[in-house]
Amino acid sequence: MGNEEAAIMNQAIWDIGDVADYSSKVQSGIDNLIDITDADIVVGGSPKDSVFTVDKVTLYKYRAITGAEDSQQEPILITYSLFGRYSMLDLQTDRSVVRNLLLKGHTVYIVDWGNPNKSDRWLSYDDYVGRYLSDCVDHICGAHNLEKISIFGVCEGGTFAACYAALNPDKVGSLILAVTPVDFHADQASPEPAKRGYLSAMMQKLGRQQLSDMIDAYGCLPGHLSGAVFREMTLMDSLKKYGVDLVDSVSGTKESALNFLRMEKWLLDRPHHPAEAAKQWLIDFYHENKLVQGTFEVNGEAILLQNLCMPVLNIFAKHDHIVPPAASKALRDQVPSDCHYSELELRAGHIGAFVSRNANAAISEAISNWIPALTRAPASTATSQAHSLDQRSA
Repeated sequence: MGNEEAAIMNQAIWDIGDVADYSSKVQSGIDNLIDITDADIVVGGSPKDSVFTVDKVTLYKYRAITGAEDSQQEPILITYSLFGRYSMLDLQTDRSVVRNLLLKGHTVYIVDWGNPNKSDRWLSYDDYVGRYLSDCVDHICGAHNLEKISIFGVCEGGTFAACYAALNPDKVGSLILAVTPVDFHADQASPEPAKRGYLSAMMQKLGRQQLSDMIDAYGCLPGHLSGAVFREMTLMDSLKKYGVDLVDSVSGTKESALNFLRMEKWLLDRPHHPAEAAKQWLIDFYHENKLVQGTFEVNGEAILLQNLCMPVLNIFAKHDHIVPPAASKALRDQVPSDCHYSELELRAGHIGAFVSRNANAAISEAISNWIPALTRAPASTATSQAHSLDQRSA
């Protein structure tokens, strides 16, 4: 064997220091994983109480934190997407938008859409916007003697929130949308391929009947299928995460391993999406772009974004591969000219907007500063809302 061949072989084998360091990391990772149980991997741990239920939907109110600031601002109702769990906003104590808002003294509610299955296949935006979200808003208004509250919607939950606010502008004191698509085709006009969204391109290539047949075949949009599509968008990152980067992720301190496992637990917990609502999301929005055209309807009433006359804060992520910034920024041209409209761009991705430390702090501060002061409702209004809600819940 020549000197050149021997040098190449030695380089391939590594030197003994690298081998020892890698072996140490592997052992550290094994020790961490042996010591960690599922009970240790707590996601969404901020204490909260169920205050209202309808069908499979639960409205939670987070408990105030002792020693928090004293806020005299409207309660915040958070609506998350049906494609994931709201616990993303409360992943762990040092990366929790919910906890940050509670520390600021805000009253925070969140909607849990439950675990839909095939028996819920006929649920649509008529239900999620016109019944469930509407009932949650009425409950909060009645509980606090308010005419209006602030709504913070994330991704598809932001679309729910925008639809509700467009139909009920008198009940929304401020609207905050995060990584929420509005013009589902806006990104496809970009001359840079990297700025064009995968989902939008794929949904436009498929026909309406193809999409409908696919969802009907399952009786829903299965959680594992949507999860696989999201992983496919960043295939190389997924391969590295469970390959060469895995040792680094689970080695080190036990807390660093828990950080990794909390995210993995959340990513793998994908609920099924009811069939009819999924058709509206994929066909009416992604395929036909009805929301920005003003042709999408909830309970027979057109959703007109120019009705968003309340203050609107639009948050998007510069490196979002699921909802490209162009799809969210399009809202600027849809709200009325006298709307108090503002934007916040985060140097993060779709999920990083809520869990990376810098973006997490920025989004929490922006939301806190956006919420208006309390405006109490006349007693007759609050009583009427509570009575109406009791009638619908009966």
